Amino acid sequence: MQILTYLGLTILGYLMGAFPTGYVTAKLWRGVDVRKVGSGKTGGTNVLRSAGIGPAIVTVVVDTLKGFGAVTLARYLGGDPIAIALAGSAAILGHNHSIFLGGMGGAGSMTNMGVLAAISPAVAAIAATVSLLPLAISRIASLASVTLAVLTPLLLLGGALWGKLPPAYLIYGLTSSALTLWKLRHNLARLIKGTERKIGEMAPDGALKKPTY
Repeated sequence: MQILTYLGLTILGYLMGAFPTGYVTAKLWRGVDVRKVGSGKTGGTNVLRSAGIGPAIVTVVVDTLKGFGAVTLARYLGGDPIAIALAGSAAILGHNHSIFLGGMGGAGSMTNMGVLAAISPAVAAIAATVSLLPLAISRIASLASVTLAVLTPLLLLGGALWGKLPPAYLIYGLTSSALTLWKLRHNLARLIKGTERKIGEMAPDGALKKPTY
């Protein structure tokens, strides 16, 4: 029965995460298909560039709620820490590789924040504060996302060692970090080269480009 619980909550978490917020919002609000412009991702940054501030705010809020909801539902249905970690991980997987978009999606940063907020508001507050610092300094959204991805398992490990969080949450920390960093691999390459765009910057010719990956 425990395995069935894990499986069921994992599927529910995936489906919640897979709701394509950015795609739906940009399409309904501006008639824009975010998969075909900018980075091709469905997260808040690409929605901001392609559809504007309103759709971006909606995307950020709903994407965060997807992660929060997946963990809250798992907890409400009696899931143990492993089930909660699996549901949270599945929400990131669903967001990054949505079944409703043929496997396309975002990088999972805001959904990750939602999961962390449900797991531990204190961890979420620390993660948000630290990851926003490089964003404030550089105005490069992917740098904040990479910082958050690296920080997540470290904070959950610290919470486990301190005795404040179940060690099983490390399953989520490591899985979410790997999923996000993999989705941001092209951004990482551009960060290393110093060619990553800042928020508000368009493609070199001033127009949004179709994604190359």
